[in-house]
Amino acid sequence: MAEIEKDKVVGVLNQILEAELAGVVRYTHYSFLVFGFGRIPVVSWLREQANESLLHAQQAGEWITTLGAYPSLGIAALLDSHTTDIGTILRESLATERQALDLYRQLLGLVEGRSVALEEYARESIQLEELHAGEVEKMLRKPGQT
Repeated sequence: MAEIEKDKVVGVLNQILEAELAGVVRYTHYSFLVFGFGRIPVVSWLREQANESLLHAQQAGEWITTLGAYPSLGIAALLDSHTTDIGTILRESLATERQALDLYRQLLGLVEGRSVALEEYARESIQLEELHAGEVEKMLRKPGQT
């Protein structure tokens, strides 16, 4: 089995860490902006996403230190259109989820066939991000659309 290119892998893991930390802030912030009859379930969902982003950030940070590197203290850019419209919030969420998905795919490309554990981590993360994106896409559909 070929060796991983540690610097490249750590670089992508740090980008994942920064993106997931931005997700914690973004989803928490979004949860403050929900109003109307559907507030309670939407706020709960957004806060669950913030917690999930924190878990993903922690996982990436643990991989970085496992590889003997130093985790970034940075945070990815925070997309915010300054609106309380749930549709806009969900579209912003979907855009950032797709960016995270791209990072996990980059990681998979770097570790595939080189590290079973990192490959499994990347694959599991891709699966979770794809499922999450699918849920957001469903939330953006109008009732009756298939």
